Amino acid sequence: MTSADTVVQAKQSPVARIAARAGGGALRVVLILVGLLWLMPTAGLLLSSLRDPSQVDLSGWWKVFTDPGQLTFSGYDHLLGNQQITDSLWTTLAITVPATLLVVVIGALAGYAFAWMDFPGRDVWFLIVVGLLVVPVQVALIPVAKLFGEIGIFQTTTGVVLFHTAFGLPFAIFLLRNFFAEIPRELLEAARLDGAGELRLFVRVVMPLGAPAIASLGIFQFLWVWNDMLVALIFADSGNPPITVALQQQVRQFGNNIDILGPGAFVSMLIPLAVFFAFQRQFVAGVMAGAVK
Repeated sequence: MTSADTVVQAKQSPVARIAARAGGGALRVVLILVGLLWLMPTAGLLLSSLRDPSQVDLSGWWKVFTDPGQLTFSGYDHLLGNQQITDSLWTTLAITVPATLLVVVIGALAGYAFAWMDFPGRDVWFLIVVGLLVVPVQVALIPVAKLFGEIGIFQTTTGVVLFHTAFGLPFAIFLLRNFFAEIPRELLEAARLDGAGELRLFVRVVMPLGAPAIASLGIFQFLWVWNDMLVALIFADSGNPPITVALQQQVRQFGNNIDILGPGAFVSMLIPLAVFFAFQRQFVAGVMAGAVK
């Protein structure tokens, strides 16, 4: 050990020295244990969905490990045979995909405009957008419901999409504007000198550089809309509701449809999980963007 290493070690706190001696092995074990604890509810839901409803009422899901014969796919057969649940999955997709795309596209365009375009009242409008971040959804439920009723889109898929788009845009614009503002000005000026207009500059330069932030925003918006129940319960068509409302309707006063609730809840988790894992690299890059600037 050199004298420089000795000085550095002397300056370290006791906690830092202990952590350095422990090495990465102990840290990995702790992280694995935390990950297993975090995944335990999901694993329990999966195993419960694979058990017979009569067994679910008698014991916990961990009994599967001592009696694997409890596992059956009958619950998923009942789920696929339930027309309301299968229709609700398509309704959820019909709401989530447009609401996510609209927020990403409009938020990216507005974020670029607020970051790099000069127009009258730009700072004032951006402050208004930031102020809209603190407006709770509950405040707008009754006024928006009356407005949608007057224009004829209350309890329709279009109304739910518009509601989620409107409340997702302030955060989208705020996030993307701050990310786009970190793009070097020289890069944009070089593109303009090459003859690129604002639209081409946005598509060819800004969008590729902002892909991590855009992917993170898309994941956040998709998960929020997919898992929403409050807005869907009020604004969606009660005859063809999203999956969250459809599962809630399976809860009865004197009993629950366990054979539908368990598999339905797990299936409703699969698509958001698939979206997250498909774009996890972009999500991590977007979350870490700016951390080392």
